[in-house]
Amino acid sequence: MRVLGVDPGLTRCGLGVVEKGQSQKLEMIAVGVIQTGTTLSLEARLLALESELITWIEKYQPDVVAVERVFSQLNVRTAMATGQAAGIALLIAARKGIPVAMHTPSEVKAAVTGSGRADKKQVATMVVKLLNLKEVPKPVDATDALALAICHHWRGTGNARVAAAVAKANAKLAKSKKVGGR
Repeated sequence: MRVLGVDPGLTRCGLGVVEKGQSQKLEMIAVGVIQTGTTLSLEARLLALESELITWIEKYQPDVVAVERVFSQLNVRTAMATGQAAGIALLIAARKGIPVAMHTPSEVKAAVTGSGRADKKQVATMVVKLLNLKEVPKPVDATDALALAICHHWRGTGNARVAAAVAKANAKLAKSKKVGGR
C-alpha cells in the first residue's frame, strides 16, 4: 500500500510518499514541500498548490491520501490557511477516487513516537529511524508529511478494518431485526 501524507499549509505544504511492501517494511518513495509565495493572491496560491498536488498524485499513484486534520489553533488566520490547503488535497483526492484519511497531530505523534505529546525533534528522529533515512528531511513540513503517511500505515488500516467490521455487524443486525420483526 502506498500513502501520500499531506501536511497542509498555504506557504509550505509538506508531502511524503511511504509504501509498505510485502515484507511489511516501510519505505520512503518521495518527500518534498510545495511552496507558494506570500506576495501571490490567495486564489493564485491555491491554484499553485492544486497543480503541484495533482502532479504528485499522478506521478506516485497513492492508494490513500492522509491529511493532517486542522486542529484547534490560536491563530485564526493560520487555521484558515491550513484548512484551505487541506481542502485542496481533499478535493483532488475525491476527484481522483482516492480514499482520504485525516489524522490529528497527536494521533500522528503517538503512532510514530508512542507519545501524543512528542515534540518535532522526537518525531523527526523516529521518522529517520522508521524509514531508515540518512538524515532528517527538511523543512519540518516534509518530515511531518512522512509521519502522517507512517501513521496511516499503522493506524489507518486498522481503523478501516474496525469500521468495516462494525458496518457488517450493523447490517447483519438490521437484517435480523427486519426478518424477526415481520
